[in-house]
Amino acid sequence: MSENASILVVDDERDFAHGVTRLLQAQFPGRRIISVHSGDEALGVLENEPFGVLMTDLSMPGMDGLELMDRTREMCPQTTAVLLTAYGTIETAVQAVKGGAHDFLTKPVEPENLFRVTARALEHHRLLMENTRLRSLVGRYAQCDALVGDSAPMRRLKDALAAIAESDYTVLIRGESGTGKELVARTIHDLSRRSGRELLSVNCPAIPEQLLESELFGHVRGAFTGADRDRDGLFVAARGGSLLLDEIGDIPLALQTKLLRCLQEQEVRPVGANRNVPVDVRILASTNQDLEARMRDKSFREDLYYRLNVLSVQVPPLRDRPGDIPLLAHHFMFRTCEEMDREPCELSPEALAYLGARQWPGNVRELQNFVRRLSVFCSGSGVVDMALVRFVESQTSDSSGTGQGAPSVSPYKEAKAAVVDDFTRAYVENLLTVTSGNVSEAARISGLSRVALQKIIKRLGVGVARFR
Repeated sequence: MSENASILVVDDERDFAHGVTRLLQAQFPGRRIISVHSGDEALGVLENEPFGVLMTDLSMPGMDGLELMDRTREMCPQTTAVLLTAYGTIETAVQAVKGGAHDFLTKPVEPENLFRVTARALEHHRLLMENTRLRSLVGRYAQCDALVGDSAPMRRLKDALAAIAESDYTVLIRGESGTGKELVARTIHDLSRRSGRELLSVNCPAIPEQLLESELFGHVRGAFTGADRDRDGLFVAARGGSLLLDEIGDIPLALQTKLLRCLQEQEVRPVGANRNVPVDVRILASTNQDLEARMRDKSFREDLYYRLNVLSVQVPPLRDRPGDIPLLAHHFMFRTCEEMDREPCELSPEALAYLGARQWPGNVRELQNFVRRLSVFCSGSGVVDMALVRFVESQTSDSSGTGQGAPSVSPYKEAKAAVVDDFTRAYVENLLTVTSGNVSEAARISGLSRVALQKIIKRLGVGVARFR
């Protein structure tokens, strides 16, 4: 609307109103410019159509210009008002501005003044609309808080999602298992214009190949044994909304061809049908696989890859944002205790430091499951200390990260040194992430000398260049 905002001229003098309308139509071609001859008539038009600029006479029988401006502001807050008056006095100008007018013109109107004031009013309206859009974007950006974290990688991710949600293009969401790809898809949907409709999801490798086609595209009665009635697929069921194709890298080759055709033509053919059905759905696809490698070994179609990869977002693994671990741990602890209908447990500083230094190959999902176990066994003082952390680890068969057998127990000094090294590495990497690899700034923040910090970096083998 702001690019081609309409103009409504209101004046009880018909010839004057028509004259102003003709002048404006010549100066601003392509815009809708109409004239009416009373306040009531103007309100009737405004109820059915938004206008960018209202240009109204001050003195009219019945409803005057000031009252019309008041009523218009209630109905259409973004409409910019210009007052027309035959009384070009300072008092009239002040009254007009106080009454909500952006500007005013005196009769008889000079064409140059008319064009200048109208151009300013249109620009004012554009700015109002842009303001409204930005406020809406900020409000929707706040919804990204569902993605817990305030590290540099997470801030970049949230910025990307706010921008991606503005469009309707297909999005390929990439990341390791457990990083939160499904939550990213949910965030994109919730921030988009399709948020009022459903986000449906299908886990592609979880459904047998012979059933996945029917699940996606639907089928007609008699298409196969057991198909006793017509059934809509997810592409049709998600009409107006979004569809997440989870783990798209595992979709069979035969189905990749049909999916490509669906994305190209924006229509599906149900199994057993002889006609296509149009669909209106935004596609979000996620994968933890190297699709480029899959294309090279011919197990994933190159044309489908480029059809899916219109927009792409990479979800950072937890090791790239260790500073978010305490925040995530608190969040999961609070949410788990809330689900269990009990008072929230507290994580001791030592437990938090250990969680922040520990390796999480399963990423956020592994951390969430570990915190859930802590909350289940937390009792008495309501504080999660290192004794409880060690107990929970002893109950977890995959605490070593291999998923095989019981965890081994190292001598105390070795175990302590390993924990300290892990903590130091996580701290230094987070420090370098925050400072974009600036060692001098990192030393200042940490309180260490530059030489001491460089020795730590060298001992741990941390590559500073990758943070720049």
